[in-house]
Amino acid sequence: MRTFAVVAVIASALAGCSDSPGAPDNLTSETGSVEIVRVSAHDPDAFTQGLEIDGNRLYESTGRVGQSWVRSSEISDEQSPASGSEVARADLDPPLFGEGITVAGDTLWQLTWKDGVAIARDKDTLTERGRFPLDTEGWGICSLGDRLVSSDGSATLTFRDPETFAPISTVDVTRSSESVGKLNELECAEDGSVYANVWTTDTVVRIDPSDGTVTNVYDASALREELVTDGSTSTVDVLNGIAQIPGTDRFLLTGKYWPQMFEVRFVN
Repeated sequence: MRTFAVVAVIASALAGCSDSPGAPDNLTSETGSVEIVRVSAHDPDAFTQGLEIDGNRLYESTGRVGQSWVRSSEISDEQSPASGSEVARADLDPPLFGEGITVAGDTLWQLTWKDGVAIARDKDTLTERGRFPLDTEGWGICSLGDRLVSSDGSATLTFRDPETFAPISTVDVTRSSESVGKLNELECAEDGSVYANVWTTDTVVRIDPSDGTVTNVYDASALREELVTDGSTSTVDVLNGIAQIPGTDRFLLTGKYWPQMFEVRFVN
């Protein structure tokens, strides 16, 4: 529905930037890829933990103690969802360490890592409405119909009530009967599947939430190879951050401290 404007000519990345973290053994066979559609600038100081598009808003959250925030930007240019002006922002005071986000109704949910709380915010103003117990570590979260889906860095997804945040059920994620762990940022896609970044890798998996089966595996290392930096790759961290562009087959992908955000298609 909305696409990126090309804001830079992609140069050859430095050698250090092309060292792609490998996928677990059970994710290396029958792997798809990503097709880069467009590229846009991304805040290189953002330790990205979550991405979300809702209506004409792009939401992003970051982590690290003292550096955690969530903000929304207006998607005013159909050609560049990441270039809109900031609408609202909320910072997390120490010792909170921010994690993933999702919108459910008029609420934006924000996870914390090891602080034992999930924060409910007004999605328009990002004003805090309340804090709810979080019984696991907080990593990624997305909204799937009448349920929330959260990850905790393991191979388990937890389904939660979108009003109370109470856990409802869990499912273990597997491929070829083997667990797929380190599930991080999540995106609940329009086709009913759940996409997940696999932490420390350039791998994205597509999951059937009904039984936890990984139905597709995508190698996104091409994005790392296309990163344009200021000459130093020391701060470029892992791939993290995924959001479907509503009404399309395209997704936004970025990473922690990445200077670019990519619009991609997943290719089987």
